[in-house]
Amino acid sequence: MDLFDESGLENLAGRAPLAERLRPATLDEVVGQPHLTGEGGPLRLVVERGRIGSVVLWGPPGTGKTTLARVLANTVEEEFVPLSAVTSGVKDLRAALDGARERLKYEGRGTLVFVDEVHRFNKNQQDALLPALEEGLVDFIGATTENPSFEVTAPLLSRSRVLRLRSLSEGDLGLLLDRGVEALGVEVYDDAREYLLRLAGGDGRRMLNALEVAAAGTKRVEVADVERAVGQRALRYGREEHYDVISAFIK
Repeated sequence: MDLFDESGLENLAGRAPLAERLRPATLDEVVGQPHLTGEGGPLRLVVERGRIGSVVLWGPPGTGKTTLARVLANTVEEEFVPLSAVTSGVKDLRAALDGARERLKYEGRGTLVFVDEVHRFNKNQQDALLPALEEGLVDFIGATTENPSFEVTAPLLSRSRVLRLRSLSEGDLGLLLDRGVEALGVEVYDDAREYLLRLAGGDGRRMLNALEVAAAGTKRVEVADVERAVGQRALRYGREEHYDVISAFIK
């Protein structure tokens, strides 16, 4: 790689969304999902064992499915090959599997095939994975927001462990928000912070995207900045608003 290539990669990284720039590199840096990543958790055991196998991550948007897949691939030193079930077909999947075979043959290195929104793969597409999983050619992680019992075929489910992710807690979101604030070098007023946490609804990516847009052109983020970023007014419900609502019901 020459200097021009390196410069191009740096420019591209700088243009990536805040949520992408803040992706953790290790399991210990992952925010949330302690039932999966903590001591004795299934993903912690994967890291200790050094082999991922076949896993389906099921959970709401913005809870870390893609992040966990990337971290696991990095930890066990496998090539991370992402596919989107929305835009990829059997041809793309077979190309990924052919690449995995070549990589294993000539580099001695394993491959993690990650399929985002795996529930959108049809039966033929899901079945195309099965021979590679049976022979151990690749490790596989599928991510879905839908119940895999209804959306993933029985043969693929029988070869996979289904791990359920939870919405991020307010504490988790607060930690993510602190990282975002530090990365952007801004100050967020308390009421704006409260609004961002409430707006997130357990979705870390949504919150970080809102923060990044709100912080554009300012070093001090106020509620009005967040409102403009998300295109809606913050619901203010303090003591005065409480009595206004009570009064309205009495009338």
